[in-house]
Amino acid sequence: MNERDTMRIGELSRRSGVSTGLLRMWERRYGVPDPSRTAGGQRVYSRADERRVVEMLRSIEGGLPASAAARLAAAAPPGAPEVAAAADELRSRLAAALGRFDEDGALARFSVPWVLAQVVLPYLGDLGSGWEAGTVSIAEEHVATMVLRGRLLGLARNWGSGAGPRALLAAPPGEHHDLALICFGLGLRESGWRVTLLGPNSPSSSIAEAADALDPAAVVVAGMDGRLLDAVAPDLRAVAQRRRVLLAGPGASAALAARIGADLLPEAPMEAARRLSEEPRAPSREVTPT
Repeated sequence: MNERDTMRIGELSRRSGVSTGLLRMWERRYGVPDPSRTAGGQRVYSRADERRVVEMLRSIEGGLPASAAARLAAAAPPGAPEVAAAADELRSRLAAALGRFDEDGALARFSVPWVLAQVVLPYLGDLGSGWEAGTVSIAEEHVATMVLRGRLLGLARNWGSGAGPRALLAAPPGEHHDLALICFGLGLRESGWRVTLLGPNSPSSSIAEAADALDPAAVVVAGMDGRLLDAVAPDLRAVAQRRRVLLAGPGASAALAARIGADLLPEAPMEAARRLSEEPRAPSREVTPT
């Protein structure tokens, strides 16, 4: 490695915006950055280390736990001059593949964990905007969501096993989209949670029955349309008397959460998963009705 292509930790800190103390902690805990040593035994860092540090910082700011952000940084395309540009290119390729109804080629070339944070969720936002604007057909939207849902659920295999706290995830009756909810569940799994997904269009009676049977630490109900969440507010209020209920998605609001006795999660799925994972873990809330 040419000496001109390396830097000391102070220079890496200046270029990346990450303090030297935090860089040393990331290096020790996660292996990012991964320095080499000079003949005199001093650590030196490469341009690739700089890119990985910047990518890791961006992922953390986007809501990922540091451990997951480090894995994504290591999986990012090597040698890309800008990670953001690489993500833009992948989104374009993903959109093109799904636009051709190309299920086999849509994700095969991509690192799916990296795509989850950098590509899939932004792509879903673009897809929804395109459908609303009429530039994406119903058929294209259905195929894209079907393919992505299948691939994401493939990642979710065995996400209900383990010894961590359990989250019960559901979308209310009439809500047919749960891709963001699945991404949220994958984010929780990265932090050791167990996940049970009821999926879209879940009757409120099924949510209540599953909550009583599984005793989850959190019951998360997410919806795009606030009217659908509002329609099940009385049933969710009854669940919230015995369990911790959280509302998520664009349809959720602080006012609705207050009426139900629920907590409100941030709209961005990975940020919501990070926030919930960083809370002190406790058994699910049991409140005896008076």
